[in-house]
Amino acid sequence: MTIRALIIDDEALARERVRRLATAEPDIDITGECDSGAEALDVIARQRPQLLFLDVQMPEMDGFQMLARIPARELPLVIFTTAYDRHAVRAFETHAVDYLLKPFKPARFAEAVGRARKRIASGRTEDTSAALQALLAESAQPATPRLNRITVKHDDRTLVVRTDDIEAFEVAGNYIAAYVDDACHIFRDSLSALEKQLDPMKFLRVSRSTIVNLDKVRELQPMFKGEHVIVLQSSRRVSMTRGVREVEKAIKYGNH
Repeated sequence: MTIRALIIDDEALARERVRRLATAEPDIDITGECDSGAEALDVIARQRPQLLFLDVQMPEMDGFQMLARIPARELPLVIFTTAYDRHAVRAFETHAVDYLLKPFKPARFAEAVGRARKRIASGRTEDTSAALQALLAESAQPATPRLNRITVKHDDRTLVVRTDDIEAFEVAGNYIAAYVDDACHIFRDSLSALEKQLDPMKFLRVSRSTIVNLDKVRELQPMFKGEHVIVLQSSRRVSMTRGVREVEKAIKYGNH
């Protein structure tokens, strides 16, 4: 049995990696590569692939938006590829749709292909399509309201600070420090709880202790051994543990 597969990713290096790993799977036939959702829709209509390796985050049309335009009866199996585990991973696991979290290893790629292979061989692709339709329906729901302002105590006053003005949030013991230009505002919260309330298109958690405002990033400065620090517009420097390509992509397109 040969499985016709299509690679969809806006990054050439990412497509190359998937293609290279697919060559180790004797029954996977890569019938094409697309660098945008619009191009992929045309190729899918013509080629009817059985399996998609689909990047979640792409400019103009993301992976979810692309899938939503395919008739339910024509949906192929999908192995999502994503650099962002926030929200997406939980949704994929809940709906039994496989995903590959970049940078993924060959063994993880083979495992994902193995799952797709079993579903195709058993004829259970309709179950997967139904789960995928449920995921797409959820993604089309109105967005959760986002935190636009915070209140902080200052002497006997309560200050109102716009989140758009905040460069970064940083853990300070049991408190959070919010940096606005040269000022630092302290309030009680956990970083994980705060992260869920912030707009993921504007704010990115770059380490266990820090969230940055992507609009306030001035540069990514190289350090030693491939590591980088973030330089904010106030010249504040922030350490990061996320990969530099992941951060660059979030800056360009937002943190999906």
